[in-house]
Amino acid sequence: MATVPLVSDADAGPEVAAVFADIRATRGTDYVNNFWRALAADPGQLGRVWAEVKLTMAAGALDPLVKELVYVAVSTANGCSYCVHSHTTAARTKGLTEAQHGELLAVIALAARTNHLATALQVPVDPAFDVTERTAP
Repeated sequence: MATVPLVSDADAGPEVAAVFADIRATRGTDYVNNFWRALAADPGQLGRVWAEVKLTMAAGALDPLVKELVYVAVSTANGCSYCVHSHTTAARTKGLTEAQHGELLAVIALAARTNHLATALQVPVDPAFDVTERTAP
């Protein structure tokens, strides 16, 4: 259960209503999900986080689907079930296939395993991987 009340459209003040309207317009949907409704308990934070999400998740050097896949992987590592569900759905709307989803899960599982092994073994970073050790050509 949420630790704050979820703000309904009827209870949204002008600042929250404006962000909700922007979410709807940006996403091309009438749906505002529970994450945003929970954040609306603090209208300033809602506005700041929404602005950062719009900026970061927009098309750029990385394709929006790739950004969603990274978000799913990080959310898995952080144990955020809500974000795994939300961003897997978003990735599917951006073209994620079942085959790609299966490969993504395999990569997440492999990374978790090898990360734990490298951490447990305390493997030193190779100088070739350390940008501070590289010399300019």
